[in-house]
Amino acid sequence: MNSLLKMVAGVAVGVATLTVSMAAVADGHLSLAGKKVGVAVVGTQHFWDREAFNGAVDTVKKLGGEVVPVDGGRDNQVHADNHDILLTNKVDAVISILGDGAVEPKFEALKDAGIPVFTVDHSSPHAVNNTTSDNYYMGTTIGRYMADSIGGKGRVAIFNAFEGALRICGIRAGLWKYVMQDYPEIEIIQPELAEAFANAPEDARKKTLDFLNQNPKGTVDAIHVGCWDQPAIGIVQALEEAGRTEIKVTALDGGPETLEIMAEDNSPFVANVAQQPNLIGSTAAMNVARHFHGDTLLPQTYVDVMPVNGAEEAKEVYEQLGYGKL
Repeated sequence: MNSLLKMVAGVAVGVATLTVSMAAVADGHLSLAGKKVGVAVVGTQHFWDREAFNGAVDTVKKLGGEVVPVDGGRDNQVHADNHDILLTNKVDAVISILGDGAVEPKFEALKDAGIPVFTVDHSSPHAVNNTTSDNYYMGTTIGRYMADSIGGKGRVAIFNAFEGALRICGIRAGLWKYVMQDYPEIEIIQPELAEAFANAPEDARKKTLDFLNQNPKGTVDAIHVGCWDQPAIGIVQALEEAGRTEIKVTALDGGPETLEIMAEDNSPFVANVAQQPNLIGSTAAMNVARHFHGDTLLPQTYVDVMPVNGAEEAKEVYEQLGYGKL
C-alpha cells in the first residue's frame, strides 16, 4: 500500500471509529459513571491545547465521569510531573494532551499501576490509543499549497524549531520537505529559522524583521511555519511593518486568529490546514469509555482536518469550525 493510500485508510479508520463511538453513546452503551479520569494538558494558553482539553473534560463529564484536571502551564517538564499527581490520586484512566519525551516514564509508571493512558497528539508505546489529526496529510497538503502559491519556484524560509523535538512536528515538517523535492526550482533558505515556544508571535515577528533585513526585496518568496501557526501571526505583522507583503505565508493548525488574518483582503497568509482540537479531545474521552466498555481500540484514531487555500476558504472553515462568521 503506497503512502497516499495509507493516509486515506488512516483517515477512514478515524472517521469509522468516531462514528461507532457516537452511535454507542446515542444507544446509551458507553458510560464513565463511577470512573475518575485524569486530564493532563501541556498548557491552556494556546487555543489548540485549550480546545482539546475542553473537549476531553466536557465529554468525560457528559459520560458521567469525574475529571481530575492538571495544567502544565506550557512547561513540558511540569506537564510530565503532573502525571505523578494523577497517579497519586489513583485515577482510573489518564488522557494526556501533547508533551515531549519527558512524559514517557510517567506513562510507563501509570501503565505499571494498571492505569490506562490515552494520548492526544503524542504516540507512545505505553498508551492504549493516540487521537490525532493525520499529520502526514497535513504536511504534504501544505507543501503543495505553498509551492502553488509561488508558481513552483523561488526561495523559501521555514520556521522549524521543533522538527527534532516533537514527533508530530517532525512528520509535518518532514513531509513538507519531501514535497519540496518535487519542485527543483524551490530553494529552502539556510539556516532554518527557529521560533520560541513561549510568546511565539512576538518572537517570530522580531526574527522575521531581522531575516528581512538580511534578505532584501526580491530574494524571498515565501515563509512557512513547519509545525503550527501561532508564529505566523508575528510573521505577517513583520511583513506588513517592512512593506514586504509580496512574501507568501503558510502554516498549520488553522486557529481562529490565523483564519481571521487569512480572510483579510490581500493577506500574505495564503494557506493553512485547520484541525478540530475540540473534537480530538472529545474523541479521546470517547475512546476511554470504549476501552472500559470492552471494545478493542486501534493504536491511532484520526480526526479529519480541513485544508484552507485562500481567503474564501478561510471564511468558510472559520464558520464550519464554529468560530463565527467573517
